[in-house]
Amino acid sequence: MTTTTTPSDPASSWPADLSAFCFEVPHSSESLLFESAKGIRLSDAAGRGYLDALSGVFVTCFGYDCEPIIGAVTRQLRTLPFNPPLHGTNRAALELARALVDLAPPGITAAKLVNGGSEAVEAAMRLARLHHRARGNPGKVKVLSYYHGYHGATFGSLSLTGRPDVTRFGPGLPGVVHVWPPDCLESFWDVPPEKSGALAASMIERTIEAEGPDSVAAIVMEPVIHLRGMAIAPDDYLARVREVCDRHDVLLVFDEIVTGFGRTGAPFAAQTFGVTPDILCVGKGISGGYAPLAAVLMAGHVAEALGESGGPVSFAPSHTYAANPLAAAAGLAAVTLFREGGYQERIAELAAYTEPRLRALAEAHGATLRAVGLLYGVKLTGAAAEGAERLGERVASACLRRGLIIRGQDDWVVLAPAFVTTPAEVDEILGILGEALDEVLGAGR
Repeated sequence: MTTTTTPSDPASSWPADLSAFCFEVPHSSESLLFESAKGIRLSDAAGRGYLDALSGVFVTCFGYDCEPIIGAVTRQLRTLPFNPPLHGTNRAALELARALVDLAPPGITAAKLVNGGSEAVEAAMRLARLHHRARGNPGKVKVLSYYHGYHGATFGSLSLTGRPDVTRFGPGLPGVVHVWPPDCLESFWDVPPEKSGALAASMIERTIEAEGPDSVAAIVMEPVIHLRGMAIAPDDYLARVREVCDRHDVLLVFDEIVTGFGRTGAPFAAQTFGVTPDILCVGKGISGGYAPLAAVLMAGHVAEALGESGGPVSFAPSHTYAANPLAAAAGLAAVTLFREGGYQERIAELAAYTEPRLRALAEAHGATLRAVGLLYGVKLTGAAAEGAERLGERVASACLRRGLIIRGQDDWVVLAPAFVTTPAEVDEILGILGEALDEVLGAGR
C-alpha cells in the first residue's frame, strides 16, 4: 500500500545551489521540497505524494485547506496586516485572548500572545521570576525541568531541555535544575509504573528542599513527554506535583505546546489530567498551522504582577510580531472552529477508531502503544534483536519511502493525525506503518 505517485528524479527538483538556505535539520537524500497540500496530503517538487500522520509537527490539526481559517486570514490581510506594536494592538488579538481564557481551565484569567513555543516558554520563565519578585521574594529564581524533556530552541528554553545533545552549545542559563520524570525512573531503574509517579513527585520535592525553597521559582514540565515517545503522566502524578508546588510556593508551568487544543481529547492536557497549573505555554495547533503563533496563559494570582485585578495587564519586553493581526486572526478562527465545530466529539470518535487498530499493530510487532486522545507513541524497545540501534529513525524512514510522514527517534515513533483524518485514511496510515514495521522489525507475529 502506498500514497506515492511515480516521481521524477528527486535531485532534479531542487535548485542547483542550496548554499544560501540554512535548513532546520541536516539536508539529506530524504529532505523534501514541498510544493502543495490539501486535506492531510502533501506533494513535493519531484511529484511524490505524502500522507501526513503527524499534522506537520502537531500543528495542522484542521488539515492544509481549512477555508474558515484561510478566509479569516485573507480578510485580516486586506483590512489590517500589521499594527504599530508600541502604540496599541488589534481587535483580533483582544478577541483571541478572551477565547483562550474561556477555553482554559477555571482560574486562568489572562493570555499573552507570542510567536512560537520557545518564546512562550521563555516568557513563562520571566513571568515566574517576576511573580515572586512582586511578592517580595526576589531570590526565587531557579527553574526545574525534566531530564529528557524538550522546551524549545531559544537559549532559555534550550537550557530547560534536559537532553545531552544540547550541550554542544555550551553551558545553559544559570539557575536551571533538572529532575527525573516517571518514565525515566521506569526505563532506567526498573521502577514499576504503579510506583513511578509517587517516587518522581517525591524526588521533585527533595530537589526543591535541597536547592532551598526560597530559591526555586517554578517547575516546567510536559504532561506528555514528546521526546520520550509520548510518555504519559501516571495517574495522580500531576496532582502530587501540584501539592508539592503549593507547599513550597513554586509555580507549576505546563508546556502544552504539543498537547494543547484538543490533542489529548480535552482542550488542554490540564483538563485531561484534572490539574490546573499556574501558567500554560501553548502553541502549535493554536493557529492550525496558518500563522506563527503561541501564547502564555496565566492564572489570576500570576497576572496580578502585571496590572490591577480585573483590568488590563501588560508584560514587557515583547517582540515586534507578538499579537500580530494576521496571526491573531488565524488563531481566533482556529480556536472558534475547535470550540464550535464539534471537534472534541470528532477527536473522540477518531481516537476510538484509531487506538485499538494501532495497538493491535504495535503488539503484533512486539511493541507497546502509549495513547491519549490523538497522540500516539509506539515504543519499539524489545521489538527487535538485541543491539539494534535507531529503530525509530529506521521505521520513520521506511514510512517516508512509502509516502507516509511520522516521526521516529531512538526507540520510538509517534503519530498525531489531524482532526479531519477519515477512517479510510487511518486504515491507509496503518497499512503503510505495518509495512514499515515488517521491514525493520520483521513480519508481525
